[in-house]
Amino acid sequence: MKSSIKLVAGNSNRQLADAISAYLEMPLASCQVKRFADMEVFVEILENVRGEDVFVVQSTSYPANDHLMELLIIIDALRRSSARRVTAVLPYFGYARQDRKPGPRTPISAKLVANMITRAGADRVMTLDLHAAQIQGFFDIPTDNLYAAPVMVRDIKERFDADDMVVVSPDVGGVVRARQLAKRIDAPLAIVDKRRERPGESEVMNIIGDVRGRSCILIDDIVDSGGTLCNAADALLAEGAKEVYAYCTHGVLSGGAVARIASSQLKEMVITDSIQPTEAVRVAKNLRVLSIAPLIGEAIGRTASESSVSSLFD
Repeated sequence: MKSSIKLVAGNSNRQLADAISAYLEMPLASCQVKRFADMEVFVEILENVRGEDVFVVQSTSYPANDHLMELLIIIDALRRSSARRVTAVLPYFGYARQDRKPGPRTPISAKLVANMITRAGADRVMTLDLHAAQIQGFFDIPTDNLYAAPVMVRDIKERFDADDMVVVSPDVGGVVRARQLAKRIDAPLAIVDKRRERPGESEVMNIIGDVRGRSCILIDDIVDSGGTLCNAADALLAEGAKEVYAYCTHGVLSGGAVARIASSQLKEMVITDSIQPTEAVRVAKNLRVLSIAPLIGEAIGRTASESSVSSLFD
């Protein structure tokens, strides 16, 4: 079945695409993605894909609009090249935080982007830890929302004593995610109750649960500015926690986030390579990257062979 698969990569995360390629033991399809002088995107598929099952690996991370346009144009090129099926593999789905109207006269951009990917010609979408699971319903095509939890659970079990740790949700909105991980590792759950005074800033109010003398593991899907997690770490240590770690799927890490985390009281922050790590991330003393290439590679292989993907997370 592998012979019928083609892997195509955009420019957003070539390191991850190469790792997925290595896991599946097949080379990336030859594809040219470049810019004209005015920064228009040009794509040319340099090998035959007629009748093939093609998977396009492209995170819509910074610069989000450039990488989104690359994805759309690659999909269009593949459709016009008579690919049998095109699956958009989005390790990080940008615009996911714009999944509802926060006020009057505002867009639901996540739905708009879903429509664009569908209209470009994608037959299926595969993504990882959507900011809100219901975004799957924004797509009118089959959508697999993979979970990084198994990768994180394996790492946590190798490094921590289950009797000494507590899983912590950094806010009320992340309780379901934290509870699911706590159940997997048989650890208690705590919640940071905070009130956001203004956009981009958060004020920690109190801790729900017993963290005294324990190693705390903060769980989140996206770390952007890092402010919420750094403030949560301060609050947990003030409540008597022994040390604080953080596990996040998507390391957006915009602006001065890496410096903020490096100078924080977080013992370590662990992210995945759903977004290609920058040089600042690679040299930061308390940032570590887990690869989700085997997870995505396995999901691609199962999709191609029409096997169950959900059983990966049982």
